[in-house]
Amino acid sequence: MNLSGVKLIATDMDGTLLNSKKQLSESFYNIFDKLKAKGILFAAASGRQLYNLQNEFLPVKNDMIFIGENGSFVTYKDEELLVQPLDKAIVPELIRIARTIPDAYTILCGKKQAYIEDTNKDFMKNVEMYYDRRTSVDDLLKVTDDEILKIAICDFGGSEQNSYIFYKQFEGELQVKVSGNIWLDISDKMANKGRAIKALQKRFNIGFDETMVFGDYMNDLEMMKEAYFSYAVENAHPEIKEVARFITASNDEDGVIKVLEEMLGEIQKGV
Repeated sequence: MNLSGVKLIATDMDGTLLNSKKQLSESFYNIFDKLKAKGILFAAASGRQLYNLQNEFLPVKNDMIFIGENGSFVTYKDEELLVQPLDKAIVPELIRIARTIPDAYTILCGKKQAYIEDTNKDFMKNVEMYYDRRTSVDDLLKVTDDEILKIAICDFGGSEQNSYIFYKQFEGELQVKVSGNIWLDISDKMANKGRAIKALQKRFNIGFDETMVFGDYMNDLEMMKEAYFSYAVENAHPEIKEVARFITASNDEDGVIKVLEEMLGEIQKGV
């Protein structure tokens, strides 16, 4: 396997690049600098808010591609490469459904910021972790002056067993993604990490076999199909492992870092 021709790397964050304590590997920035020196583009691809991603990587913010909100918002050097909001007409219905789901809380993910109407303690811990720009409102239905990129459901009943059932009816019309144990994401049909990767490949003239991706959950599915070097971490959802071409070590064993180190080693040797 020759990794030395890779020109674009995209990795999911939670459960993939970050360990279970939500920490980056100590060697990440050293590796990033080496990739940059070789002209290899690096993207963080996440269901997280764009601004949260940028703050996670402040030292290299201006040299990194950010794929936020599951591919709904893509930027590079502060240039917007892709914005794919939900149709405003469907947002109220999605909010109303969310209000009927037990043990679930709604985040309206706008281009400007995120909006919440609940202040449950456990919910707020998760909001504060992933949404750096946010505001509390009395009624999510009254948020009309922002483009809504995604609706995130924080589901303490378990997203796959609970909230997914309420939104399954929209599959085919919208992206309905179980993106974590307690997360369900609803976005425009055209919004996914795979489409974001395709947009980057086109923009930077990079091929399928020059692209490397890493993921662990169902919101990484389309991205896996857009790269020859598609890696699932050992702790990934079984369906992601099935689609990925390769398996690496778990997120707590620096699975992503190990592959990147191997790749840099091959480049160094001129393989």
